[in-house]
Amino acid sequence: MHDLGTSRRPDWQLAVVIGAGGLGTAVARRLGQRHRVLVVDVDRARADAVARLLREEGGDADAAYCDITRPDTVEALAREVGGRGGFRILAHVAGLSPHAADFERIIRVNLTGPALVTRALLPIATPGSAAILIASLAAHTYSPSPSVEALLREPEDARTAERLAAELEPEDRTGATAYSLSKYGLLSLCRREAWAWGQKSARIVSLSPGLIATPMGAVEFSNSPVKHELYARTPLAREGTMLEIADAVEFLASDRASFISGTDVLVDGGLAGTLRGG
Repeated sequence: MHDLGTSRRPDWQLAVVIGAGGLGTAVARRLGQRHRVLVVDVDRARADAVARLLREEGGDADAAYCDITRPDTVEALAREVGGRGGFRILAHVAGLSPHAADFERIIRVNLTGPALVTRALLPIATPGSAAILIASLAAHTYSPSPSVEALLREPEDARTAERLAAELEPEDRTGATAYSLSKYGLLSLCRREAWAWGQKSARIVSLSPGLIATPMGAVEFSNSPVKHELYARTPLAREGTMLEIADAVEFLASDRASFISGTDVLVDGGLAGTLRGG
């Protein structure tokens, strides 16, 4: 079963990491200490590079392509994961920041994508499987109207992004609004899907980072005065690190978190509490 001269570990369970950016790499590295890792990205070359890095460090890692906004490639990913014996962990890290794309694209990547992935992988979840979806502090600072919230409950519908845009005033169809809506929708998705995952003796949770030092976050700091204001109000007076988010993912994926499902975990240095004013 073992290939001589390689770090292959067929005896380990599989961790599927969606997103090969900075945070995705940090999460894949951490999970790769105890799991086989499948690094998935819309940029296959980037996924290959991260998988190669993990192998060079002694891990068991492969790469796969998936455009999470396309049901056909998501289904192909589910078939590949099934062919590898299923999964123990799904860490859905991929997402677009507020200045990375337009309103509808952000909704499709940040909300429709995770909904399609979790729905496709649920049938091959096994007892003990856990899905961790990276949301955001932004989900805790936005309150959608009832009509918008109703649309967020249909994240897999290809028309949801367009229908959300139509529901908002033109001045609100911004990347920042789309980001907050999409992350709010992720929290709702995990609450709704906890029952279905529980029927497989599996779990689904969201994790909401606050201000985290990532390459994407650095770009946002250069484009958003609001981020500087949030930084000034963070009780711990610093950004979090990608390693600290990896710590939280590792815990939520582990048996130590075996009774945590259908909820969100804030990792924000206390910022949400400050913004709520107690």
